[in-house]
Amino acid sequence: MIDSLDIAEVARRTGISARALRFYEARGLLKPLRTASGRRHYGPGELATLHQILALKRAGLTLAQVQRLLDSRTIDLAGLIDAQLAILQQQAAAVDRARTLLLETKSRVERSEPLDVATFCSLIEQGERQMDNKAQWDTLASRYLTEAERADFATTMTDVPAGFDQAGYAAQWKDLGGRIRAALPLDPGSAAAQAFAAEWKALLAPFTAVATPAMQAGVQRMYADMGNWQGEADPGFDAEVFQFIQAACRT
Repeated sequence: MIDSLDIAEVARRTGISARALRFYEARGLLKPLRTASGRRHYGPGELATLHQILALKRAGLTLAQVQRLLDSRTIDLAGLIDAQLAILQQQAAAVDRARTLLLETKSRVERSEPLDVATFCSLIEQGERQMDNKAQWDTLASRYLTEAERADFATTMTDVPAGFDQAGYAAQWKDLGGRIRAALPLDPGSAAAQAFAAEWKALLAPFTAVATPAMQAGVQRMYADMGNWQGEADPGFDAEVFQFIQAACRT
């Protein structure tokens, strides 16, 4: 067949496996030509479509989204772009954290501070734990927050003051959650409960100062269903503590 490539040659030239090409075909994304014997061949049109698929996947679109675009069906392209920009910002933040950790470690070395292999490994592990924790929260947020709300997070949270101590902030939540847990059961209308509620609101201040109404609504949805994801990520308190503090805040 003239001006066409068989599946093995397409796989060799593009780096895409023959299995992936057959999968794209099964999804209706690609429709290769067929020889009389039934062998797949890809002409200029099929190769152009394949390059479009690969470009859209590199941009972060799912195969379902790619298919909708190729079929010329309506899709919120602006929303998709915002979501991908949010992902890139998250990745850039992770790189910045890793870079900061290495620069701090380098500074200690240049100041001739004692830094053995065990200490260095401990610093690296600490940074990795922080990034793993962020990945857990990103995965969880994707189940409860819309793409627009996640995009809001990625842009709006940059308004948090520079030098904000995220580790220290997380420790404060853990301390408050532990103290509330130890005090339960407790009447939500009691003086002790109201004191906890006031402390909770004060600790929320860095978030509420920059969060949009949509962001706050999304977070509320996520925590209202905390019983179904508890253990996947650790906010410093459990579902019972959250339910109690909600009742105290309503009192």
